[in-house]
Amino acid sequence: MEQGCKRILVVDDEENARVALSKILAHDGYEVSSVRNGLEALNYLRSKDVELIITDLNMPEMNGMMFLRELNRSHPASNVIMVTAYGEVESYLEAMTLGAFEYINKPVKYGDLKKVIDKIFSAN
Repeated sequence: MEQGCKRILVVDDEENARVALSKILAHDGYEVSSVRNGLEALNYLRSKDVELIITDLNMPEMNGMMFLRELNRSHPASNVIMVTAYGEVESYLEAMTLGAFEYINKPVKYGDLKKVIDKIFSAN
C-alpha cells in the first residue's frame, strides 16, 4: 500500500509536539496537515478529507472529547487516534465509546503509533 496517498490530520495545541509528529509522519511518506484544536480541525475538514486524525485530548477552545463528539456528527466514519499526557480510565472509556480507534498516552513512542496507523490503513 502506498503511504503517500494517505492523508493525516494532526490536532494538538502544543506546537512542538504537533510539528515533530507532522515531520515524522511526512518523512514516512504520509501527506500531513496540522491544526491547533478541535475547532480548527472541524473547519479544515469542511473542505478537505483525511484518512486519519491524530488528536490531543487537552486543548483550548475545543478539547479532544468535544471534537470527537462533533466529528461523529459530521464525519462519522473517521479514523481517530486520541493521544494524551493525562491518561485516565474515564477518558479512555469515553474516547473508545465515541469511536476512537485507539487511545495512546504521551510521550508517544512512534513505533507504537506506527503499528496503530498500519492497522488502521490495512483495515481500510
